[in-house]
Amino acid sequence: MTNYTCFDVEIKDHVAHISMNRPDAFNSMIRIFWKELPDLIKDIDKNSKARVIVLSGQGKHFCAGMDLATFAPSEKTAEKKDPARVREAFYHEVLELQDAFTALEECRMPTIAAIQGACVGGAIDMVAACDMRYCSDDAFFKIAEVDIGIAADVGTLQRLPTLMPIGVVRELAYTGRKFDSAEAKSLGLVNEVFDSQENLVSEVNKIAKTIASKSPLVTRVIKKQINYARDHSVKDSLDYHAAWNSSLLSGNDLEEAMTAYMNKSVGNFDDLEPKHSFWEKDKGLV
Repeated sequence: MTNYTCFDVEIKDHVAHISMNRPDAFNSMIRIFWKELPDLIKDIDKNSKARVIVLSGQGKHFCAGMDLATFAPSEKTAEKKDPARVREAFYHEVLELQDAFTALEECRMPTIAAIQGACVGGAIDMVAACDMRYCSDDAFFKIAEVDIGIAADVGTLQRLPTLMPIGVVRELAYTGRKFDSAEAKSLGLVNEVFDSQENLVSEVNKIAKTIASKSPLVTRVIKKQINYARDHSVKDSLDYHAAWNSSLLSGNDLEEAMTAYMNKSVGNFDDLEPKHSFWEKDKGLV
């Protein structure tokens, strides 16, 4: 697999472990981070390299958010540009940053964030795009953007209201107040809190292995349905699910799952097929 500046990647037992590898900088998000993350997520997804993705951060802190020095305004002021055109170009830059985290939401396999220490600013945008979040008891969270004069713009304000009470989201976003792991658990932001980083890693790995033991086709359908239901009415979601289930229900997986359940064993399921574009097939690349 490709070597990355901001990440280490290990794939074992159908689980892709992606760890942010800049602990001395609190795993802050430098410019290349925003290219590498979606690239590696899409590579795992497209080539069906894993059935579950676990996202973590090395060192004391999970992630301190965006590296402000990297994104400081340019000092090139001599060249006068039309402000409207500059803002239009910036609009597309924001969309590109948003897409980096949307890759976690849209990939075919479940994604899990394992959080210790600081989860601040852009890190909350990132974990909100994951399917599940777990943390150690030293974890703390902060929607920090308001303190530097901007609104969180890559997912926090759009995804957190589906995970937590909207009034609390408003308070945290308006004030930039720090909140701890216990409050995060009580609000529903994290699934569970563990008493140490070691236990966090161990328990998240167990959860990931359990999910990876299931039919990847079924977990793919489940993820698709939950995300769709979040954004649509119950009636539309039921109809959407009926269409998906009728087209993607696998007799082989159903038989294997039932046999494994009855025998109290682990099923043997095929991986998802890699995703290939039309031009790749046309050129004989697959």
